[in-house]
Amino acid sequence: MRYIDENMTILEICEKYPESIEFLESKGFKNLNSESVKSILGKLSLKNALLTKKINVETFVEMLNEFINQNRDSADITMKKNNVEDEEITVMGLLPCPIRIPLLEGFTKFLEENPEIKVKYELKAASAGLDWLKDDVIKANHPEKLADIFISAGFDLFFEEKLMGKFKKEHIFKDITGIERYNKDFQNEEISLKDPDGDYSMLGVVPAVFLVNKNMLGDREIPTSWADLLKPEFRKSVSLPISDFDLFNSILININKNYGEEGVANLGRALLENLHPSQMVKSDKMKTNTPTVTIMPYFFTKMIKADGPMVPVWPSDGAAISPIFMLTKKDKAKKIQKLVDYLAGEEVGTVFSHQGLFPTVNPNVDNRIEGKKFMWCGWEYIHNNNIGEILEKTKEIFFRASEEE
Repeated sequence: MRYIDENMTILEICEKYPESIEFLESKGFKNLNSESVKSILGKLSLKNALLTKKINVETFVEMLNEFINQNRDSADITMKKNNVEDEEITVMGLLPCPIRIPLLEGFTKFLEENPEIKVKYELKAASAGLDWLKDDVIKANHPEKLADIFISAGFDLFFEEKLMGKFKKEHIFKDITGIERYNKDFQNEEISLKDPDGDYSMLGVVPAVFLVNKNMLGDREIPTSWADLLKPEFRKSVSLPISDFDLFNSILININKNYGEEGVANLGRALLENLHPSQMVKSDKMKTNTPTVTIMPYFFTKMIKADGPMVPVWPSDGAAISPIFMLTKKDKAKKIQKLVDYLAGEEVGTVFSHQGLFPTVNPNVDNRIEGKKFMWCGWEYIHNNNIGEILEKTKEIFFRASEEE
């Protein structure tokens, strides 16, 4: 259902659909509850506001409608509160948009079948962004104030010192999934996603792959690896999901680890445009600044027309991955075990892998990816480096190089 159109004022949108405030603020519209801001927004259409910010109107309206739809469809299952606060298990996090509703429906069914488990949870759509979760973590200056279970992607959230990094060092979390060996796709001679310290667990990954527009290649060969994409012939030819912070951060970290700072600079030089994945699958219809290659989550390749000019390519040096972490409190292990077993189990893993194309670490699920490779920086790299500082530095290198003529 479409609730929003581009000609509505921002004030009208906020008053009719209060849940939209969260989404709008995550996309840079600040202080929406301020009276002075409201007086301005009462006259400003969403379309004009987006054009001022140089944001694609069609895609933004589509995302906002999707956000409201998901919130209204799942209003009764997104947050639950029970009468006895001290008996509750608290769960917070973000779920990938394509599978959020089936995951919540399954979660609700599990809780109905296990009424002895009292849960208060807030699991928002990934499109809402991480800011609200980061704020909650920053405010939680003591482990007791943290949720019992966190679910989300994001290197910066889980490894930056001022965020989860400080709690990891204190070994507040423990992997209690009981999975001794991850899915063969993620535990083999080339890759090991399992945390050797036993602090963090994972549910799956978001892989970044290429979508190549054959009509824009000219005399260039189809790039089959990240190494190909970093060559001079693809300068100003690539669109990247910069607004998808988790995936973009993961790409930067992996490129920096595998190809160094010059590789990051070359990726910046390759940048033509920042597109949302829903725009990417239609990029062959763009009249100007048509990218030759788009980097996108694997899920969106399902939307490509079989007979069109767009060809999906899984990089031969590995799809860069953004891991979907699950953090579980060590001191609450006994209380949360049954819920953790469900979240890390085959049913949830199948939804991740088969409905969302987010390959799961659950060893009992066939990810149907036929031995394709992944690009993962590795736990040793994470432990030996300050991930927050690397992200800050690589972003500076990337954006400086992207502005070169």
